[in-house]
Amino acid sequence: MPVFMIERRFVEDLDITADDADGVNRINDDEGVQWLYSFLSADKRKTYCLYEAPSAEAIRRAAQRAGLPADVVVEMTATMQPDGSLTPL
Repeated sequence: MPVFMIERRFVEDLDITADDADGVNRINDDEGVQWLYSFLSADKRKTYCLYEAPSAEAIRRAAQRAGLPADVVVEMTATMQPDGSLTPL
């Protein structure tokens, strides 16, 4: 399944509860999307999330249903190690 990096910009500090995450995960399941993990910026106003999904459009649909921004959605094709080696995803 393709892997995507999603940049989300929030107007206010992000404060997510376990119930909030559960709701997002249920919507993602409906859209065939799996949230792998997220990085939160120091100011808590931006996240960088890694997802598996059939398409960028599936991610955008899930985000819209969950009331989340999906400002930038980029498909990832490989990981790069500090030694310069590439591993296809």
